[in-house]
Amino acid sequence: MSGSAGRSGAAKPGRRRRRHRGRKLKTVDETSAGGLVLDAAGENAVLIGRLDRRGKLLWSLPKGHIEDGETVEQTAVREVKEETGISAHVLRPLGTIDYWFVAERHRVHKTVHHFMLAADGGELSDEDVEVTEVGWVPLTELDTKLAYADERTLVRKARTLLAAGEETAGAPE
Repeated sequence: MSGSAGRSGAAKPGRRRRRHRGRKLKTVDETSAGGLVLDAAGENAVLIGRLDRRGKLLWSLPKGHIEDGETVEQTAVREVKEETGISAHVLRPLGTIDYWFVAERHRVHKTVHHFMLAADGGELSDEDVEVTEVGWVPLTELDTKLAYADERTLVRKARTLLAAGEETAGAPE
């Protein structure tokens, strides 16, 4: 079984199936990095808000594309600064999320490397054109604030690591 047709082979009511009339979509791999940025007390995290196509504000962890010559850690630090105004350093890897979507006549396989980061300074800023809002949110509220289930899972992992005092395990010395 494949596609959205279901077991019977018929499209679900109210949904139109997109047909590409014999054209196969080209698959593109994209890689990004970012993460969960904690304040000095480890009680709040900085999130970014972006508007979806319907105008709804969706909150997520800051992240972005890897530039030539960058490591995933360098990308996470740069993207956090660009999207939030906050300078931070990597404490440890949190996990990787990958997903598929279609954009601009391409099937995109996106891999996002997430890290736990500690804020070093800076001021919140939503100057990045892709960011509508930015804010510090208590860790206890992230399960209800974050738009994406995979990111909520990473935050739960981070809270467990913080409670066990393992936030810097695996971080470079």
